[in-house]
Amino acid sequence: MIFQVQIKVMPLKELLDPQGKAVQNGLNNLGLNNVNDVRVGKHITLQIEAANEQAAIAVADEAGKKLLANPVMEYFEIELVN
Repeated sequence: MIFQVQIKVMPLKELLDPQGKAVQNGLNNLGLNNVNDVRVGKHITLQIEAANEQAAIAVADEAGKKLLANPVMEYFEIELVN
């Protein structure tokens, strides 16, 4: 079976997000002063061939740990899309 999995990679909450800060400053320069915090991350969609949902999630988890996220600076969340 083919499963579609979405992986969201975000900077750790404890760390400064310079790209998010740059976006927030840009929004403020545009007059959008009611934006208080911006965090910028990555959204990755995978199509995984697996026997079941658990196997597809396991593949996505391995991809996140080994390649897609830097655990020193980022965390990731997996969502199975129907």
